[in-house]
Order: sequence, then C-alpha cells, then structure tokens
Amino acid sequence: MLVCISPAKKLDWSAVERTDLTLPDFSKEALSLAKTARGLSITELQNLMKISLNLAQLNQDRFKNYAETPDVGALRPAALAFAGDTYQGLEATTLSDDDMRWAQDHLRILSGLYGVLRPLDQIQAYRLEMGSRLNTQRGKSLYEYWGSNIAKALNDQAVATGSTTLINCASQEYFGAVDLKILKVDTVTPQFLEFKDGKAKIVSFFAKKARGAMARFVMQNRLSRADQIMDFDSGGYEYQPDQSTYEKPVFLRTYRV
Repeated sequence: MLVCISPAKKLDWSAVERTDLTLPDFSKEALSLAKTARGLSITELQNLMKISLNLAQLNQDRFKNYAETPDVGALRPAALAFAGDTYQGLEATTLSDDDMRWAQDHLRILSGLYGVLRPLDQIQAYRLEMGSRLNTQRGKSLYEYWGSNIAKALNDQAVATGSTTLINCASQEYFGAVDLKILKVDTVTPQFLEFKDGKAKIVSFFAKKARGAMARFVMQNRLSRADQIMDFDSGGYEYQPDQSTYEKPVFLRTYRV
C-alpha cells in the first residue's frame, strides 16, 4: 500500500540530526523550477501565490539561494521539514527508525517544486503551491509542468513495493497533479467529518490533521489492504460504513473546539 499527503506552507527548519538523507527523484526538475521562479519580481511572486509582501520577499530570497549543490545546513528531510496541520497529525519526529524506513518506501509527499518526495528526501526551504500558474517551457501551470510524471513515479513505486492501493490523504489541489488516466493502482480517499449541531461537515484544520494521522496509522501498522484503514480511530474518529464507499470511506467524530 502507498499513501500520499500534501506538503505544507509552514516549514520547521530546526536542526535535525540525520545522516540518511536521500536525493529527490526529480531534483533536476526542482532546480529548473527554482531558476524560473527566481526570475520573478516580488510583485509577480505576490500575484502568483497570493501572499503578502514580506512572504514574497522571503520566497524570492529562497529561490535566489536555491543551489544545485547546497550546503548540508541548508537541507532537511522532507517529512521533518514541513510543519502544517497534516504534519501535526503525522508527527514524523516521533516515528521509530523502523517506521521511517517503511515510510521511505510507502509514503509519498506531493510537491509543487519537487513533484514527489520520500520522507527522507533532502529539500531546501521553499514555497510553491501546486496550484500556482507558473509559466515554464512545459506550459502555463505546475499541473502542465508535471504532466504524467507524478503518476508514473507512483506507479513505479507501487510495482517496487507490490502495492495495489493508494490511500490519498493529499488535498484536491495536490492530488489533482496525479494523472488518473495513467495511475494503475486503486485510489481510496478517506473523508474526515466533524459532527456538530446535528450535522456532519468537513472542518479543514481537523481534516488536514486527520489525514496526517491516517498516514501515520498506515505506517505504524504496515497496512497492505484498503479495508484495514477502517480500524483507524485516532483522535476519536469512527468508520461510518453506511456513509462510505470503497473509494471514499467516511470517518466521523463529535466536533471538538
């Protein structure tokens, strides 16, 4: 089984002592994108990513400092570098070495800059959402830039691990970069709902955190079949068979403030 998650805008660049970092499969493509992005003005970066002036300045500096052969201090393992809601649920820093080794083969982070990342792939600080309409030699958006490459990479890893199912814990923005016409594994997308005032609804913050917790659940339990995720109960969620389909299993809990 494979699991995919989204990256995060927020980064954690605190010191991480690891000597087992790996090189991203699409390093050359990431460098090409960084070179394209570094040519944009601060105003263009603001418009591209809908961010503030200060954030645009920060990310212009990041793209300018992006190096083909960076210093070790500029690198972090992907699963430990992102610090958004999903990563609060994943809690990668507390995974055992065995869990991390298994995750290296079974967990994939979809990325606007890097395409597909393994947990221990070395990354440089960046922000580039998959939905960005960055003009490149391959088209007018990152979806066009990546084309079928992400789906092919997932297919290759599915073959390498004997996986027949992909648990999609990524956002629609990022999973939209996966060419489903090319993807050869079954896709299962869990839905996480909060019950409040007699209604069940998706609350973004909680759903993102639950996606990370689901990825952690798969990693720690070495799951291999889609039906095994029905046992997921982290944070009080319960599987709802009457509301679920194979492709979209539903998990519900009482809303928490």
